[in-house]
Amino acid sequence: MNTGEGMDSIAISEMKTLAVTGGIGSGKSAVCAFFARKGVPVYDSDSRTKALYDEDPSLVTAIESRLGVSLRDSSGLLDRRRLASIVFSDRDKLSCLESIVHPRVLADFVQWRACRQEAMKTGELVWRKEAGDVPFVIIESAIIIDKQIFRNTVDKVLLVDAPLEARFLRTVARDNVSEASVGQRMSSQGILAGLFPGRLPEGVDFMIENDSDLASLEAKVDSICGQLWC
Repeated sequence: MNTGEGMDSIAISEMKTLAVTGGIGSGKSAVCAFFARKGVPVYDSDSRTKALYDEDPSLVTAIESRLGVSLRDSSGLLDRRRLASIVFSDRDKLSCLESIVHPRVLADFVQWRACRQEAMKTGELVWRKEAGDVPFVIIESAIIIDKQIFRNTVDKVLLVDAPLEARFLRTVARDNVSEASVGQRMSSQGILAGLFPGRLPEGVDFMIENDSDLASLEAKVDSICGQLWC
């Protein structure tokens, strides 16, 4: 599909990679949606990880073997709730899980990016100027600041942040979960759990403050498109 049809567009063969990250409830998915509207390909790490669990039986087998437990539900698929209950409070088991899953996700992303790169070379994908003069793809990931395995494959990192109370209330309402559960999830997010307003963590190139409404957030995405690759 030619995403530039009927629009001012340019065909360029080289693509950069932007990581979009942020703590739970920060609005990083909304930011990625605004980029996607401009024609920027977006790889959602969380969704693809869940898909890989279902698409790749060998991945579940490897996890079961390393953790020493059965993790299949009645349909033969991974019981993600059971897995979460096993690794959530055990750092060693979580590290074990990540050592299996993260390389698979990275390989999936690299293959996905190569497909977009090839589509641009053949003209199937045409870059739209509204996203800037330099074509790029996005990997959306909440863990990329903490995990060097992913950092090594991106060119720039954009952090989406929001006031802690706003993040907290959004997540409670969105996920229909308890306040205690949200607090636990926030505290487990590594570097993202201890951000200070207006201060860039090490390894972050840009920050968007999601401190108003969606129209304001979209305007900030519009503004940053011209700054990303300067």
